[in-house]
Order: sequence, then C-alpha cells, then structure tokens
Amino acid sequence: MGSRMARVNEQLKEVLAVLVDELTDPRVGFVTITGVETAPDLSRAEVWYTQLEDTPEARQATAEGLDSAVPMLRSELGRRVRLRRVPALDFRHDPAPGEGRHIEALLEQARDRDDER
Repeated sequence: MGSRMARVNEQLKEVLAVLVDELTDPRVGFVTITGVETAPDLSRAEVWYTQLEDTPEARQATAEGLDSAVPMLRSELGRRVRLRRVPALDFRHDPAPGEGRHIEALLEQARDRDDER
C-alpha cells in the first residue's frame, strides 16, 4: 500500500470513529473503528470495528445499525474529507481482539498446568 492510501485510510478511520461515536441508534453500542482498507480507486472501503458487548446478538444488532447508518456516514464523510470520490462503506467485525483474549486464556491455562507440575 502506498503512502497516499495509508494517509487516506487513516483519515477515514479518524473521521469515521468520530461519526460512529455520534450515532444515536440504540443498536450501535460502544464501537471502536480498528482499521480502514480503501480500494485504490476509492470505490469501496472495508471498515473494521470492535465492540464492547461481544455476543452474537450484539454483533448482529451492531452490524444492522451500522449498515443502516451508511448513507448518513458517507454524506458526512463527503463533507469532512477531501476526496474526489467517497467510497462505499462495508463494515466488518474485527475478530482480532476476541482471538487475542482466547489466546491469552490458553496461555494462562498452560502456565497453570506448568505451575502444577
């Protein structure tokens, strides 16, 4: 990825983090934007996020809330970011934090077993 695309991704991430935080949809709880990957032609942007309440039901509700907010988010992006084209937004749940917690739990179990020996 070129430095221009890295700057675009970072700028979109920062602006979307503010916009998502301002959403009033009750389906969207505490959401953190973890990354943005924009297509080189600016046609699409994958927006990765995590959420505080990480249950299947909460994930589904958050996904629905974010998807319903896409038109407003794109409109606000157009006002706040200088791009020749505002990309279509595709929100994706970021599994990395949950996987990290799982790995940490496995490491803790291994340490406990090792201490028992």
